[in-house]
Amino acid sequence: MAVLSYNEILPKTIIDYNDAPYEVLSAHIFRMQKRKPVNQTKLRNLVTGQVLEISFHSSETVQEAETERMDAVYLFSNPKESWFAEEGNPKNRFSFPADAVHDQVQWLAPNTVVEVLTYEEKPMTIKIPVKVDLKVTEAPPAVKGNTVSGGTKLATLSTGAKVNVPLFINEGDIVRINTDSGEYTERVTKS
Repeated sequence: MAVLSYNEILPKTIIDYNDAPYEVLSAHIFRMQKRKPVNQTKLRNLVTGQVLEISFHSSETVQEAETERMDAVYLFSNPKESWFAEEGNPKNRFSFPADAVHDQVQWLAPNTVVEVLTYEEKPMTIKIPVKVDLKVTEAPPAVKGNTVSGGTKLATLSTGAKVNVPLFINEGDIVRINTDSGEYTERVTKS
């Protein structure tokens, strides 16, 4: 792939750093007094999940990682790992450690299609839709006049995730959730 100069190392770019794929989480280019510019970055290792803070100087370059994307179907999770299968090829199954993908998997129902980032033909991480529609399985009844807590209550979704929803949401409703923030956005259908 391409060789990137220090000012081309931008967020969401995937680079080869120390012979491993890293996703750039943040990048800030600045210049201190009479010194040369520096790009202060935060990088996340796609294999281990480790986050590093690295400064790239104006004379440095890095190689963009050769990654590919494939569609996969979410199958199930157990306490140790989450399982997926390549879409259209159910024999090609693979898993991720539970702690590496828990924040994303909690919003996935079985058979949901996700995008998988691969590096050297090995699955590295998943990308899920920004918004998902899930059924409310448990919602405490709203008590009239109970708006001290801002008019929200804690509801359990079909995936087991818990989210704050408005008081008018009932069991059986389908709600739309923003997976980046983990927050309720709207009611899709009423039960």
